[in-house]
Amino acid sequence: MKTIQVNLLIIGGGPAGLAAAYGAYQAGEKDILVVERDNHLGGILNQCIHNGFGLHRFKEELSGPEYATRYIDMVKDTSVKIMSDSMVIDLSSNKVATVMNKDDGIIKIEAKAIILAMGCRERSRGAISTPGDRVAGVYTAGAAQKYCNIDGYLVGKRIVILGSGDIGLIMARRMTLEGAKVLADVELCPYSNGLARNIQQCLNDFDIPLYLSYTVTDIVADEEHKRVKKVVISKVDEKRNPIPGSEISFDCDTLLLSVGLIPENELSTKAGIQLDSRTKGAIVKDNLETSIEGIFACGNVLQVHDLVDNVSAEGEKAGKNAALYIAKGENQSEVIPANPGQGLGYLCPQKIRVDAEDPNVDLFFRVRTPAGASKIDVYGDGNLIKSLPKLRVAPSEMESVRLRREDIKK
Repeated sequence: MKTIQVNLLIIGGGPAGLAAAYGAYQAGEKDILVVERDNHLGGILNQCIHNGFGLHRFKEELSGPEYATRYIDMVKDTSVKIMSDSMVIDLSSNKVATVMNKDDGIIKIEAKAIILAMGCRERSRGAISTPGDRVAGVYTAGAAQKYCNIDGYLVGKRIVILGSGDIGLIMARRMTLEGAKVLADVELCPYSNGLARNIQQCLNDFDIPLYLSYTVTDIVADEEHKRVKKVVISKVDEKRNPIPGSEISFDCDTLLLSVGLIPENELSTKAGIQLDSRTKGAIVKDNLETSIEGIFACGNVLQVHDLVDNVSAEGEKAGKNAALYIAKGENQSEVIPANPGQGLGYLCPQKIRVDAEDPNVDLFFRVRTPAGASKIDVYGDGNLIKSLPKLRVAPSEMESVRLRREDIKK
């Protein structure tokens, strides 16, 4: 079995991994290897042919492939090495990865530091226990996106979408533009889980109805073709239980599921990294280092983002800090916990180093419910550190607050 030694190993060649490689290189690390399971770089961006990417990072509006190409070109001009079409099948706590590909078989990669950038996956029908017949015509929205945008297949002609996450909203528009009829977008919560701009541009602009506080309660099969024939939805009460008598039926051939994303943390678990029950990602310090020294995490494997620009910023930060770790070793600063307070779903990072080179600490979070004019307060030992007014907040949009490290020391 061949063994490779490298200073920095990055697992994942999507937007987070590419940004991490670029950030590490800019910080002075030249011995970098990116392992990507697909045969090309870019990750999920390659199937996101709609625009809206890059407004923060590149100050212009790009499609997903265009955004990916920017980072691919930036990395090409460096010494970063790429190992594509290769799957990491194991990761140990002493920073040894086991990789498999068709050319080399099984390889051991020993690294001084590792960045986890594996992204996330969609929750399936089984994960949410949707009742009804087991039939063809039920897809996750992301899978339908790949079939349509990359493979060139229209997955259905009459479509119901469960979940108003951004992928589901974007696919409502995409299916409409391809000639399908989107009958409804059904959302379990009393509010949409997508960005406000996507609700307007993908539903309202195409007169696609949004059914809030509804869920799918039955899927009926076409016995001849074993495909979706009808989808039944029901209104739910405050405990999310279906209300008898509120059923609405749609004659359709396809059901798309946009019901949440799960960070791909199987490798993190194998390495013994501590995970956060709220984010489903790793517990990290403010330098994005996990509970295992020298292993960092960024992007959707750490916390599910709403904007790829934020993924890239987090990736570049992870790359910079991994390079710093390789050059100088572990920061021995005292570490204090950061805990989400009332109204917050989670807080990331979960730990803050009291003494570090970066003068600022950025905390990211999502609220539990939508609200209008609000105020985010940050307390330390009962003392108010910072107060941040907001015109509105929503669970679909990640928020952040920047603290001064000198205030944390106090």
